[in-house]
Amino acid sequence: MIIEVKDLDYQVDGRQILHQLNLGVAKGDYLTIAGPSGSGKSTFLKLLAGFLTPSAGTIEFQGRAQESYPIPAYRQQVSYCIQQPLLFGRTVQDNLAFPYVITNQPVDTVRINHLLKAVDLPPRYVEKGITELSGGERQRVALVRNLLLEPAVLLLDEVTTGLDEASKQIVLHLLETEHQRGKTLIKVTHDAEEIEAASHLLHMKGGQLINEQ
Repeated sequence: MIIEVKDLDYQVDGRQILHQLNLGVAKGDYLTIAGPSGSGKSTFLKLLAGFLTPSAGTIEFQGRAQESYPIPAYRQQVSYCIQQPLLFGRTVQDNLAFPYVITNQPVDTVRINHLLKAVDLPPRYVEKGITELSGGERQRVALVRNLLLEPAVLLLDEVTTGLDEASKQIVLHLLETEHQRGKTLIKVTHDAEEIEAASHLLHMKGGQLINEQ
């Protein structure tokens, strides 16, 4: 298992959000998690990403306890994509160069251009100011930024919500391509089409995951 969750609890102000949650995620899996708002789906992804600390239980990545990894190294390997991404700096280039800066590698323009093309954005978009981008373009740029880290696991929190149909299909196609390249994907969604198409679906109920198929 690339990720293993054991007896995971999470509480906020005495309120139980997740209770005795257990899950094993195999390398190369594409897991979809559905469930009503407030059921704990996003909280679970934030715990997997290391943005929250469990109240009890353990999270292991590649056989090691999550807390045994330096936080920057862990987040490069288990990358978290949110519904309303935060872009920084002035331009798209500032954002797409960032993964190479933090990993002390030369900027791979070929890889950047390939991923921009995959999300239907031309190479010249690196010159665009982030304030000029539509919501769909911001989401695609943020996804490319995450993918440039080449994470082993991609956590996706409602990343197609609010996108027009064309942008949604572009994002879903890229995610499927990255899955075929060997990445492990864990996706939270309310989208009926995505839930229907899921190959591995779990449903969050009462702070626990239930196998639906």
